[in-house]
Amino acid sequence: MANQEVSEVAIVVGVGPGLGSACVRRFAAEGMAVAAVARSPDKLQALCQESGARAYGCDSGDPAALAALFAAVDKDLGSPTLVVFNVGAGVRGSALDIEPEAIAQAWRAGALGAFVTGQEAARRMVPAGAGTIIYTGATAGMRGGANFAGFAAVKFSLRAIAQSLARELGPRGVHVAHVNIDGGIRPPEGRSHPRMGDQPEDSFLDPQAIADAYVHLHRQPRSAWTQELDLRPWVEKF
Repeated sequence: MANQEVSEVAIVVGVGPGLGSACVRRFAAEGMAVAAVARSPDKLQALCQESGARAYGCDSGDPAALAALFAAVDKDLGSPTLVVFNVGAGVRGSALDIEPEAIAQAWRAGALGAFVTGQEAARRMVPAGAGTIIYTGATAGMRGGANFAGFAAVKFSLRAIAQSLARELGPRGVHVAHVNIDGGIRPPEGRSHPRMGDQPEDSFLDPQAIADAYVHLHRQPRSAWTQELDLRPWVEKF
């Protein structure tokens, strides 16, 4: 049965140890009932115990699985008011070597999954005349780079989906935003990043700060909605 005491329900599709987990914690701190979604929900036990979120397993590349996910959240927590698509699918490597099937699988998880997630969210939010859908993007969705064709293909698609949904759903009360994460996200404590070296800690995006920005987007009055937001650390060149 849905939780009748919680006024807002958030779904985070693509919860790993970085930004996804930060979003779960931040939304829970806002008093939301949170569905934390990952391929392997057993890895989310500690996060859910800490935050009070509920773990769900789902392959974002499977439209039927996404539809079942939203139906389960409806039953367990209630209809979502905030949905974040945070799946980091993509293939990196030389265009001479990448297998086409690898790109197809990444596109299904990161682009088709983005569309179906937005569709399922919209089917619930449009009748209510309110709600927020946020897509986590990357610089590869702004410009393709050498050895990034397999990643850019996914992120360009995701950005196009976000723009199209924003134009269609905005007049119906649903806020759709695309967030360009332009820079490396600081890894969790105990993990390294290939670009860290001796750089200062704040030369990487703080996942908690990104989650704060997501809450800000969700709380924006509809007279001044942001459709696309660039986030980057102070040292990042652009």
